[in-house]
Amino acid sequence: MTERATTAGIYIRDGRVLVARREKGGALSEKWEFPGGKNRWGETLEETLGREFSEELGEKCTVGDDVFRTEFTNGSVHYTLHAFLVTSLEGEPRLSVHSEIRYVGREELSLLDMGPSDGKIREYVLSFLL
Repeated sequence: MTERATTAGIYIRDGRVLVARREKGGALSEKWEFPGGKNRWGETLEETLGREFSEELGEKCTVGDDVFRTEFTNGSVHYTLHAFLVTSLEGEPRLSVHSEIRYVGREELSLLDMGPSDGKIREYVLSFLL
């Protein structure tokens, strides 16, 4: 089985966390997620998350600590998902690969339809989000 790493960013602004909704079609169609993506050979995990924020949201970010990890298998690939705190964004995120972007509070976050691995990150975030 192939092993890969993937990343997700937890960015909190004014007590609300950034989430994005996947476009219709494809894997996890219309599910909400914490932005991020798959590691490329030769990148650090922090570089991966920075690249993904730039590609997906059109913004540079400052990547903080690796605060949560979970694992999952998709087909013949075993993934380790690393969730990092994102400490800043240079501007406002823009749509490119998602259908919607929101900052949500605790109650709305708990109600979003997320995929299994992002759901695990959500439980972590809910443990400290006011």
